Amino acid sequence: MAHRPPRLLVLGDLVVDVVLAPARVLARGTDVPGRVELRQGGSAASTARWLARLGARSTLVTAVGRDREGRALVDALRRDRVAVLVSRVAGAPTGRIGVVVAADGERSFVADRGAADRLVPGSLRASWFAGLDGLHLPVYSLLGDPLGLAGRRAIELARAKGVPLSLDLSSTGPLMAGGRRRAGALVRDARPDLLFATAAEARALIGAGRPLEDLLAFAPAAIVKRGREGATVLVEQDGRRRRFAVAARRIAAADTTGAGDAFDAGALVVWASAPPAERRRAALLRRAALAGHRAARRQLAAAPAELVIR
Repeated sequence: MAHRPPRLLVLGDLVVDVVLAPARVLARGTDVPGRVELRQGGSAASTARWLARLGARSTLVTAVGRDREGRALVDALRRDRVAVLVSRVAGAPTGRIGVVVAADGERSFVADRGAADRLVPGSLRASWFAGLDGLHLPVYSLLGDPLGLAGRRAIELARAKGVPLSLDLSSTGPLMAGGRRRAGALVRDARPDLLFATAAEARALIGAGRPLEDLLAFAPAAIVKRGREGATVLVEQDGRRRRFAVAARRIAAADTTGAGDAFDAGALVVWASAPPAERRRAALLRRAALAGHRAARRQLAAAPAELVIR
């Protein structure tokens, strides 16, 4: 029987990234040379795009403004074979994120999320969740109102159809804005089947000095992304907590934007393609982490595409 590509739905942000890459250290009160680029951004959208590029049947549920930027973003995703179920919000511009890229490739962000946070629960349809192999959310999709309500509604609709949930902690600032107890309750209430986090996000959630295995209080399996250091896989299997490292081949990167989202997509294609009984197996999660590294390397090596707004 022919292998069927997994079907995954991602819910969340689709925004314009305004990328500022100075050629040298910024100087207060004057200008420095560098690059300023417009790109398709949003953690949810970037994951959905990479899922499609890796052969999955990918759907993005999102909201944009009724403007040229929103149209350009949706058109770009559809050219990448992502099925976009989009709410066009009157009175709010398409979201924009300022991304300042440091010399080592790390980034800082200024977020003006606009319409990205205006997705409402009533726009979701139960039929969208039938036959899915996975629902993926960045944690942004559980924050705020109405987007956070839409994210919770998506989880309800997915659970009703027996669809597993993956969740990425995304960013320490928004996640921890209400404190660690509230962040923990947010993740615990979502009941993800697979949790993605960076090392910094994991430490913020569980607390400094706590063993990384404490992430398994929030999900039965977790993958901690460590960039050039590889990944750590955590899983509860046969009544035991297991932890092991997955190495990554190091490459030089001038800009790490989107690498974490590509990692999620690569891992999810493997994880969602497996039978449910295998998704908590260490061997399967190791293969997923390796696939995530391969996708992240492709993102880091690719020349970023400029968003064309007409």
